[in-house]
Amino acid sequence: MGREVRSLPVPEGLVGMRIDAALSKLLGLSRSVAADLAAAGDVLVDGAAAGKSARLGAGSLLTVTLPEPAVSAEPTPEEVEGMEILYYDSDVIAVHKPVGVAAHPTVGWEGPTVVGGLAGAGFRISTSGPPERQGIVQRLDVGTSGVMVVAASERGYSVLKRAFKERTVTKTYHALVQGHPDPFTGTIDAPIGRHPSSGWRFAVTTDGKPAVTHYETIEAFPEATLLEVHLETGRTHQIRVHMSAIHHPCCGDPMYGSDPELARRLGLIRQWLHAVRLGFHHPADGRWMEIEAPYPADLEAALERVRA
Repeated sequence: MGREVRSLPVPEGLVGMRIDAALSKLLGLSRSVAADLAAAGDVLVDGAAAGKSARLGAGSLLTVTLPEPAVSAEPTPEEVEGMEILYYDSDVIAVHKPVGVAAHPTVGWEGPTVVGGLAGAGFRISTSGPPERQGIVQRLDVGTSGVMVVAASERGYSVLKRAFKERTVTKTYHALVQGHPDPFTGTIDAPIGRHPSSGWRFAVTTDGKPAVTHYETIEAFPEATLLEVHLETGRTHQIRVHMSAIHHPCCGDPMYGSDPELARRLGLIRQWLHAVRLGFHHPADGRWMEIEAPYPADLEAALERVRA
């Protein structure tokens, strides 16, 4: 199996950024891995090798050859700053995942993970699933905060994995999007697949997987709207792709077309998107549970600025 190559036109919000910083933001790679790739000639800008400190120009094409997948991706027990345990028992652990934390170890990611944080805090998690994703029944993007549930037992893993597959789990997000969606309450039903020209971005594509997003307005501001979003499906970047497709991208999300100037005014360095609530039947006795996570400080501050 060869190394994966991904290409992407430089998003407006990353113009002028150093290569290592841009790759860190786009791909979730650590700065050191990004620098190593650049040093090895694996980062091209318009077909020419670029060093880690080169700055991205508008309209350029960025091409990256990703590192080989690690043979073993066992989680390293670690303390994950800001990760809260919202609920736990012998079958289920629910955490408030902070921004900048991956769900589990993955290629090129040297940052903190939920799995590593749970191991560091002394929690046992299910051994079901692929080695690097044991106990993982759902994922949140590195750049998205909020409620995430992990299976603590084999029973928890099989029951929750099936519940996510059969869509009996309710997933509620809040998103601050640019402008005012019309109608104020609606459903976006549009398939999502890999972007035809950008391997790490996703898009509405005719041959994509079915994706359904329901949204309703919580509060409208002059420049933006706070939405409550319910996902029927769980595609990668689903909310970000769907909101961008109707021309109302999440604030602070340059990869999907947000206005960098508005993000600067709101003090946002990531998309305003938060998993506020997860509802599911408990694997042991079937009782309905709902776990909630409050807004983190950066999203709360941006909301106060947009209100003002």
